[in-house]
Amino acid sequence: MNGEAVVPEPAAAASSPAQASPSPPEWRFSQVFGERSAGEEVQDVDIISAIEFNKSGQHLATGDRGGRVVLFERTDAKDNACRKEAEKVDYSVSRHPEFRYKTEFQSHEPEFDYLKSLEIEEKINKIKWCQTANGALFLLSTNDKTIKFWKVQEKKVKKVSEMNLSPSNASANGRPAGNNASGSSAYLPNGGISKPVGLNSLRLPVVVTSQETSLAASCRRVFTHAHDYHINSISNNSDGETFISADDLRINLWNLEISNQSFNIIDVKPTNMEDLTEVITSAEFHPTHCNTLAYSSSKGSIRLVDLRQSALCDTHSQLFEQHEAPGSRSFFTEIIASISDIKFSKDGRHILSRDYMTLKLWDINMNSGPVATFQVHEYLRPKLCDLYENDSIFDKFECCQSGDGLRVATGSYSNIFRVFGCGTGSNEATTLEATRNPTRRQLQNPTRPARSLSTLTRVVRRGAESTGIEANGNSYDLSTKLLHLAWHPSENLIACAAANSLYMYYA
Repeated sequence: MNGEAVVPEPAAAASSPAQASPSPPEWRFSQVFGERSAGEEVQDVDIISAIEFNKSGQHLATGDRGGRVVLFERTDAKDNACRKEAEKVDYSVSRHPEFRYKTEFQSHEPEFDYLKSLEIEEKINKIKWCQTANGALFLLSTNDKTIKFWKVQEKKVKKVSEMNLSPSNASANGRPAGNNASGSSAYLPNGGISKPVGLNSLRLPVVVTSQETSLAASCRRVFTHAHDYHINSISNNSDGETFISADDLRINLWNLEISNQSFNIIDVKPTNMEDLTEVITSAEFHPTHCNTLAYSSSKGSIRLVDLRQSALCDTHSQLFEQHEAPGSRSFFTEIIASISDIKFSKDGRHILSRDYMTLKLWDINMNSGPVATFQVHEYLRPKLCDLYENDSIFDKFECCQSGDGLRVATGSYSNIFRVFGCGTGSNEATTLEATRNPTRRQLQNPTRPARSLSTLTRVVRRGAESTGIEANGNSYDLSTKLLHLAWHPSENLIACAAANSLYMYYA
């Protein structure tokens, strides 16, 4: 649908993330896991390839190229006792969020498809948390072909105690070694040992359940043989029962309880593959409407789909795309327009998308264009030819949005990521580097302040470049790229991956 902009109802406008214009927060380093020393070579299997907070924000999961999933849990206490103690000594509680390593498990192994003579990497492409139950954690993880449903829970440790409980109970539990009483083994002249006589000489292990607990991860279900192309997205439905998986040409709907059957709900594969003009790049369910999902394409468009319309959702209910200016088309136009990631806002009112050069924020009530555009690394535009030659132009950067909808973030090169404000009148554009001492530089656009998103205006904002990067872009480092990051669902806490290191920042 490419109609005129739809003016929202007052109630809908009030739900927009643009409710206030808070002062830009000061981002601080919180902690790092897997920090490498200077000059240390990073193994490819250790590079982080997925990050995801659970719904409560109390747990964080990462996946790597080696097929492992690592879980972290929050440890900083925020109980009333701490606050009361702080009030007694007359200072405020300002502890930063802290996470600790919880457990890890091998989710995927390298495989080989003998029918297609194709190697399947163990790399974790996506991780999604599912609803918790009975104190156990549940999550989905996927590589290029196989999705697995994992359960992580604490189990009491069972140990083998001594072979005999005690010498005093030997009559019931066997005798200690070396006892020559009746029933023990007798030595033969040729050096052999005769068979023991009597039950007293039997020595059996005693298994006892200790009070210690350990975390155990068990694979409950494996969802496979449903994708001919590489899986790029998985997303949980708000109904808690189903999820979708997307590859380049198809999106399938699964039930968490049924692993041997899925429903193909979207298929963009043409009859003749020579007619193929675009592929699916990302897909996500609406956070509260179980019948609505969105998927993006390599042509820079986002389609909103209503599952109630038909079993096969060939037609979309909404189409979001930005038409290029006349005369601006070049060889790279379609490549850099390809959307690498989309995310719904927490209230489902907006969709955040990331293409190679920009972040765009879309209002689902307005399909004539994005309500805000944030330029991430504009200094690279003159270098597109070089980026194409070394394949960097095909890098897939993720994006995320704060729980209150007031800020958005995405990564770039030189291990930096950008945080932009999208509130009323906000000119916030912060650059942080994934190090213990992040460099920050604020830029305010003096030409025109950003207006409220609820007014359905469009604003383009340029962010400051990281320290040491000149206008000609001579000092950027394409080998260090920050592709994956996640925002805590309710706090200003960002987790991001720089190679094999997990950095956390808070404000």
